Amino acid sequence: MHTHPHTITLGGGCFWCTEAVFVEVMGVLDVESGYCNGHLQQPSYEAVCTGTTGHNEVVKLTYDPAQVSTRELLEIFFVIHDPTTLNRQGHDTGTQYRSGIYFSTPQQEAEAQAIIAELTASAHYARPIVTEVLPLHNYWPAEDYHQDFFARNPTQGYCMAVAAPKVAKFRKTFARLQKGGGAERA
Repeated sequence: MHTHPHTITLGGGCFWCTEAVFVEVMGVLDVESGYCNGHLQQPSYEAVCTGTTGHNEVVKLTYDPAQVSTRELLEIFFVIHDPTTLNRQGHDTGTQYRSGIYFSTPQQEAEAQAIIAELTASAHYARPIVTEVLPLHNYWPAEDYHQDFFARNPTQGYCMAVAAPKVAKFRKTFARLQKGGGAERA
């Protein structure tokens, strides 16, 4: 049976780092860095960096639900960033770095709420989860030079310090979901 691709958009801090992980996930067909849920039309990186546009730096994932579930994508998302820090990830601060799940279907919203409830109930994190769960609104792709940034700039300082450890953590925790390198799913 042929399944149609789904999309979900995730904000987990700098989109270079988030993109670097999700391009390696089996079943993820495309990862596009962009901006969403702000008020400015067609924002630029410079405008978003001011923190005044309301946009979040996000990655828009197009995926095959027959190969990777929404749940699995969200599990990866919660492992590779800190969902308990409001408007910051590591040294990156501002509303454009907020933790967010921007859904395109009611099922995705339900999955997001369920996993947040489970993580909260299990006391997995010492602090409350502040991830916003909202419908995707006013999405705009980032400039071309941001796309595939980590792949094109692996020795850039920020990539070495921040993106590389996130990719390593994904590979270690989710080997079964890694393209090519992990074990094939049963």
